[in-house]
Amino acid sequence: MNESRYLRLVEDDHRYLWHPFTQMRAWLDDQPIVIERGEGNYLIDVNGRRFLDGVSSLWCNVHGHRKAELDQALIDQAGRIAHSTMLGLSNVPAIELGQELVSVAPAGLKRVFYSDSGAEAVEVALRMAVQYWQQTGARRRKLFLALTESYHGDTVGAASLGYSEMFHRYVRPVLFSALKTDPPVMFRLYRGLTARDALVAALEAAKAVIERHREDLAALVIEPMVQGAAGMWTHPAEYLREMARLAREAGALVIFDEVATGFGRTGKMFACEHAQVSPDLLCLGKGITGGYLPLAATLATERIFDAFLGDIAQFRAFYYGHTYTGNPLAAAVAVANLKLFRDEALIERLAPRIALLSQAIEAKIAALPHVADIRQCGLMVGIELMRDVARRERYDVSSQMGAKVARAARKGGVLIRPLGDVVVLMPPLSITDAEIEHLVGAVAEAITEVTLQHD
Repeated sequence: MNESRYLRLVEDDHRYLWHPFTQMRAWLDDQPIVIERGEGNYLIDVNGRRFLDGVSSLWCNVHGHRKAELDQALIDQAGRIAHSTMLGLSNVPAIELGQELVSVAPAGLKRVFYSDSGAEAVEVALRMAVQYWQQTGARRRKLFLALTESYHGDTVGAASLGYSEMFHRYVRPVLFSALKTDPPVMFRLYRGLTARDALVAALEAAKAVIERHREDLAALVIEPMVQGAAGMWTHPAEYLREMARLAREAGALVIFDEVATGFGRTGKMFACEHAQVSPDLLCLGKGITGGYLPLAATLATERIFDAFLGDIAQFRAFYYGHTYTGNPLAAAVAVANLKLFRDEALIERLAPRIALLSQAIEAKIAALPHVADIRQCGLMVGIELMRDVARRERYDVSSQMGAKVARAARKGGVLIRPLGDVVVLMPPLSITDAEIEHLVGAVAEAITEVTLQHD
């Protein structure tokens, strides 16, 4: 351990950096973990301490850190070229990745538009949808329908769809208005309905909203199977399937935001496969490069693509893009990432790990007195903590129970990040059986310790 080096790094962090989603006054009073290296499913700090990466470095790491094949793809591409523009040019890795993505994507998605982040992938989809309707004669179709408590990113368009009072209250004056409908989990948790009755009620509510706006609806935008930032809210495949049907019956497009749920997180390559439904536009990010580099993509059907074709003087082109669109380094790693999915039969091998995670949570966490709800879809898990489970009485915000559990879990060698008082587990797909037991055991001990102290 080099204590002086650590203290110097912390001093410089506190002096120069501004961290995302962080109250910096609290951060400046803290002695943070400073990560220096990764090895497999572990992060290693500057003091040599090893921590199991329990949230896949914010839901993006797939195969673990320092995966040899991904390292090599990055090195090889760096030896050729790091970046060239896609405005007026193309590049080899971007072309290869386009073919690979279309080959694994849900049926009907044939065109790939690159961007830099998941929020941008959503922005692209929104702009494509609006322009599509403007150019096909349905100019009234400007409204978007999203789920209550959905989250689609923090750029202006994405935030308009997935408005969060905590995240976005200060930019609300510049956001556009979006339609909202309550998902099944709200009827189950907050209205006391059974899972089946909650599904029926949620679909009836959505149907009413869609009927009221059927001539003006541009698209339904939905996180398939799991609303991540809402607190890992899950819904059944039937809900996703029926929501897509209702939107299409009204003439609207269907946009799936699989930034968080894509690339195996729910046990399928894409979460919409659980419902056997394909969108008109698909938003991808996070795991697209295995968690190595920033890259995102919006996939579209040929029908949507064709609406943008025309003579130069018609100005029908999609006027959107960024400097690093289709970056060769990121695209090359993404190609290698998809090859690993095939070569290691990763999706086919997930079921036992998902089952073990569920069993471990049931055995070690489910019965803890302040665990109010457990929501799991694949390797995505939300464990909701409450002061009084029977009454669904929340802890006071100032108690910061989720954050305290995350901090306590560090003593067990595990790094996690909560969503309020929902403890999130979302390990890399490469997690081993022993690491699953380690992860769940450490989190169970942390929940027990923190809730006992609070009582």
